[in-house]
Amino acid sequence: MTVTETALVTTAGDDAAPRIPGRRRRYTEDQVTLPRVILRMAAGILVLAIFVLPYLIMFFGSVKTKSQIRSVDPTYLPVEWHWENYFTMWSTPETPLPYNLISTIIIAVFATLLVLVVSLPAAYYTARFRFPGRMVFLFLVIVTQMLQPAVLTSGLFRQFTVLGLSDTWAAMIFINAAFNLSFAVWIMHSFFAGIPKEIDEAAQIDGAGRFTVLFKINLPLVWPGIVTAIVFTFVACWNEFAASLVILSTDKNQPLSVALTKFVGQYETSWQYVFGVSIVAILPVVILFMLIEKRLVGGLTAGSVK
Repeated sequence: MTVTETALVTTAGDDAAPRIPGRRRRYTEDQVTLPRVILRMAAGILVLAIFVLPYLIMFFGSVKTKSQIRSVDPTYLPVEWHWENYFTMWSTPETPLPYNLISTIIIAVFATLLVLVVSLPAAYYTARFRFPGRMVFLFLVIVTQMLQPAVLTSGLFRQFTVLGLSDTWAAMIFINAAFNLSFAVWIMHSFFAGIPKEIDEAAQIDGAGRFTVLFKINLPLVWPGIVTAIVFTFVACWNEFAASLVILSTDKNQPLSVALTKFVGQYETSWQYVFGVSIVAILPVVILFMLIEKRLVGGLTAGSVK
């Protein structure tokens, strides 16, 4: 019997052989993945509904009247859509919303820029150089994360009153920058530390200075980390409430997070304006996330897979 005949006999024998008990049945790829895909889609839709439902309720409430919201038998969808709420809320006597929006933008933008200017060289230096007290410095930087503005408001108010900066945007810019600086330093420190030092040495051999190495060689490589730090700092500054409530006493200087509370009174609350201002306040953050989503995810997941 030739080799070919032997192979055919063996194959035929294998096919004709009875199935061994306990052997798992093989499924096709479609039979295996389709239920999983459906299950994942159902789970994703459920999670999406849980997160989106509060925002939908808030949006529907923003286009209702006060009587519809406080009705004994309320409905989720408005009986009548009052889009004029988004226009009348800007001229309410409770608070000057246009000034509050400008105040929020100025404080968040300049605090984020200040954090970026300070944290970049600090993170680069601590990642590239070994100096006495380096670990102590990094430890003290991370310790500041334990101290929140809510528990330091009285001390901050006293300090900025002595400096003559109470009830100013500058005070809130410094406060927001100080309390978000540690996060930015640590996250960019890890990115700078992940870049081989040989890259810096090669650039310096070619005649590049220290600043050239930092801005032209390292920054493009750590850009995902910079974007992550910028986004988290901006969102934290945009949503800050406790320190602004104490430091800023003038209505026009207060951000939207503080101005929102002016619609909640002791005897009456303008819920349609509360919902409307909340929608306006979250839109810039949502747009920011949509614009830099890919870079943000890259910064958060960088280094997770080797």
